[in-house]
Amino acid sequence: MLRVTGTLVLAGTPIGDIADAPPRLAAELQSADIVAAEDTRRLRGLTRALGIHTTGRVVSYFEGNESARTPELVEALVGGARVLLVTDAGMPSVSDPGYRLVAAAVEQDIKVTAVPGPSAVLTALALSGLPVDRFCFEGFLPRKAGERLGRLREVADERRTLVYFEAPHRLDDTLAAMAEVFGADRRAAVCRELTKTYEEVKRGPLGELAEWAKDGVRGEITVVVEGAPETGPAELDAEELVRRVRVREEAGERRKEAIAAVAAEAGLPKREVFDAVVAAKNADASGPGKGKGLT
Repeated sequence: MLRVTGTLVLAGTPIGDIADAPPRLAAELQSADIVAAEDTRRLRGLTRALGIHTTGRVVSYFEGNESARTPELVEALVGGARVLLVTDAGMPSVSDPGYRLVAAAVEQDIKVTAVPGPSAVLTALALSGLPVDRFCFEGFLPRKAGERLGRLREVADERRTLVYFEAPHRLDDTLAAMAEVFGADRRAAVCRELTKTYEEVKRGPLGELAEWAKDGVRGEITVVVEGAPETGPAELDAEELVRRVRVREEAGERRKEAIAAVAAEAGLPKREVFDAVVAAKNADASGPGKGKGLT
């Protein structure tokens, strides 16, 4: 007997301008058996703006109840329901609730489809003026300063363009940390209030952007950062080799593997990188220059 299941629909919602709502969004909201919304109040505002009413059951689906509510929604999907998932803005599961439900639905061989819509990641990337041929999305950085620095160091040598979300009250600290880890001259763009009335894209070196953000910045923020420049073997001095080993060690690699990886990246013999690390360790032990090498 053929097994009939429902469909999970991931629907993109406007990130600012309601006119950006996908044409299919209204139809899906009206016909879904269940609408799972990150914020049911925001959903009511969306349906009012679209001039429609939902006919299915509306349930909340947010970070706090995502784990508990997923089995309930999967059960409904197995029973044949059409479940529509919407978040406050943009595409579900991109730094928003949705991943757990998609994974659970896939596990049950339930059809998963999407109503493509606006995305702050792609919009900011396109407006940044930075390379877009290769990029990676890093989401939100940790709130604690030490953890934030550690996460940034993990991608210090990443050559692809980096995209981050950030809260406005943490933007100045984040840009300062990026300038410290990536270098004050690394190009970046801060994209604020995308598609809204006060949309702004501030472009410049990280050092300058960090100074600008000290006065306070409001609104929804997406930060786009240029990838690390390609550096030839001849341009890597001993201090840079040591720094790269340190970054890898702080990310969890053992020193032996970190040295081998850095040597491969730089096109140098492992012995040369090892010698630089030993020299830095000895310099630390002697006092002057302490903090630049390894312990």
